[in-house]
Amino acid sequence: MSTPHPAPGPELAPRVDVVDELHGTAVPDPYRWLEDAADERTVAWSRAQDEAWEAWAAALPGRERLERRVRELMATGSVGTPVHRGERVFRTRREPTAEHAVLLVTDPGAAPRVLVDPVALDPSGTTTLDAWRPDVEGDLLAYQLSEGGSEESVLRVLDVATGEVVDGPIDRARYSPVAWLPADGDRRAFYYVRRLPPEQLPADERQYHRRVYLHVVGTDPATDVEVFGAGRSMTNYYGVWTSRDGRWLVVSASDGTAPRNDVWIADLAASDPARPEFGTVVEGEDANTGAWVGRDGRLYVFTDLDAPRGRLAVADPREPGVEGWRDLVPQGPALLDDVAVLDGPELAEPLLVVGWTEHAVSSVTVHDLVTGARLEGAAGRVELPGTGSIGGLVGRPEGGHDLWFTYTDTTTPSHVWHLDGRTRELTVEAAPPGAVEVPAVVSRLLEYPSADGTVVRLQVTARADLLDADGAPRGPVPAILYGYGGFGISLSPHYAPDALAWVEAGGVYAVANLRGGGEEGEDWHRAGMRGDKQNVFDDFHAAARFLVARGFTTHGQLCVHGGSNGGLLVGAAVTQEPSLFAGAVCSAPLLDMVRYELHGLGATWSEEYGSAAVAEEFGWLHAYSPYHRVVEGTAYPSVLFTVFDADSRVDPLHARKLCAALQHATSSDPAVRPVLLRREKDVGHGARSVSRSAGLVRDTLAFAARATGLTLRD
Repeated sequence: MSTPHPAPGPELAPRVDVVDELHGTAVPDPYRWLEDAADERTVAWSRAQDEAWEAWAAALPGRERLERRVRELMATGSVGTPVHRGERVFRTRREPTAEHAVLLVTDPGAAPRVLVDPVALDPSGTTTLDAWRPDVEGDLLAYQLSEGGSEESVLRVLDVATGEVVDGPIDRARYSPVAWLPADGDRRAFYYVRRLPPEQLPADERQYHRRVYLHVVGTDPATDVEVFGAGRSMTNYYGVWTSRDGRWLVVSASDGTAPRNDVWIADLAASDPARPEFGTVVEGEDANTGAWVGRDGRLYVFTDLDAPRGRLAVADPREPGVEGWRDLVPQGPALLDDVAVLDGPELAEPLLVVGWTEHAVSSVTVHDLVTGARLEGAAGRVELPGTGSIGGLVGRPEGGHDLWFTYTDTTTPSHVWHLDGRTRELTVEAAPPGAVEVPAVVSRLLEYPSADGTVVRLQVTARADLLDADGAPRGPVPAILYGYGGFGISLSPHYAPDALAWVEAGGVYAVANLRGGGEEGEDWHRAGMRGDKQNVFDDFHAAARFLVARGFTTHGQLCVHGGSNGGLLVGAAVTQEPSLFAGAVCSAPLLDMVRYELHGLGATWSEEYGSAAVAEEFGWLHAYSPYHRVVEGTAYPSVLFTVFDADSRVDPLHARKLCAALQHATSSDPAVRPVLLRREKDVGHGARSVSRSAGLVRDTLAFAARATGLTLRD
């Protein structure tokens, strides 16, 4: 579909004779030298890629118009769910033209005021607010900031009344939860998670070795008491939670991103908070479990043990083991997502509100809290505003009849809704601050068979005028197929400016709910991990064929897109089925699956993918590793790799190596189907400013348009 492009490509990278012998298999690695970002050869190669991309991008039509439209669609701003502490209310809010959301607090009878503004702290926009949590009384706020996209959160505490920082910085707090204890006179304390000091560890282990600590505000963090984690796996992640009254402490541990964890509980009224005595809730079971003690004194256990779609059980916190669990909400046909308790004095009976997902679409039901039975008729369901996704069922920590949650769908930016437990009345509590004109689009949830006959679901969005009365396409148009398929992460309907901009321009945007994700429960996830990872790729390839067979697009008009684990998906698509696609956008990807554990946070993902150190698992990885499946003389599609220099999760070396390999191997005309790399500095794997996001969307959509023949005008 594309015509030759005037910009030349970069020179091919030199290949070196590096071959590893792994489990009796010779594994060539001709671009091993590109793993070292500081090597002068890598620096020069990266500079040449920058120049090639900039020259190519400069000639792409429609980039400026795309960016303007994406910014318009992002100008909804955002507003977060309210968090109540004492008489104060905390929430995030991003104004329509702001680069980042700010954290606000509202005092009784006063207007909201800013507590944390990342841009005020760093006008460059590269500092992000990673997490925040007010204390029980609402007087102090623990918050975490990262600079330059590093995600290396630094924890501080500020006085909510004055806005002054009263504690910190505490470094090495990446991915740390914060669990406050109630105030004890002037003493304020919380549990949190921190890595061991780097000088105590080998260089290649400094991202790991987390421990749970007790910190007293105003004291030196070096004196914090370690309360949990010694002697356990170096790749463990820990969760911590405390009850509002400060009596109960819950700690969970998972080894990396394994789909299982262990949970312990301690009665702090019966032991020193600095030396809690833990009892076991669950240990050694192949399941994910969360636990907390409710205001009624029961231990609530949210688990997929013997229930891959989830169940909610209760127990006595003094006898918390599995044998004492009693189902409150058993597993159902839909996926159990979230629960919240409404127990205010104005209610006739305490209620349990339950959030579900079925085929990635949300629903909410209401149950009797004591028995778990769903209320009959209309009283037992909440009519949501549409077919979309909810998030974060949140009540008042002290109890009450109020519930808040967010709702979004394909054309609706996230709003905060309020449910009154007395009347079941559902109203908008907070709308995003900016109004935008959303294009007239139609979204459909379709089903298709994968290679082995498994039914997979596909969310397809198109402009209304491109579909007939029955929702069928009037003719094939350029299309983007997006996927992820890993770590139990679900791709649910949500407001996406990039998808809307593409569809408005005349394309089709499809999202595949592949195995490996969480859309259908833990069984669905496990059907696409470890030795079954090929199922994910087969599902994706089948989605491409389905879109073509149903007339939405053609192979010459189709571009695939994915990032992180989804970048691995795209890399596998390009190297396994290159004829299915005209283009591919591969963002922050994993691609060398033989050596992925040696870089970034790779060592924490072996439970998802397997380990090359184990012969059988090496066989899985080597069989599909995109970097190792490149075949010289193959006509590969256009490929754009997007990478971020401060990415501390997935090292950009993966994209560098496959980019060089494809440039060397492809028989496609590089003026028509190039292999390019777009690199950004001072930004990481996740959170970023609005302008950075708009620029990335502009370039990926313009590249996809060029690859698929979608006409864009400036």
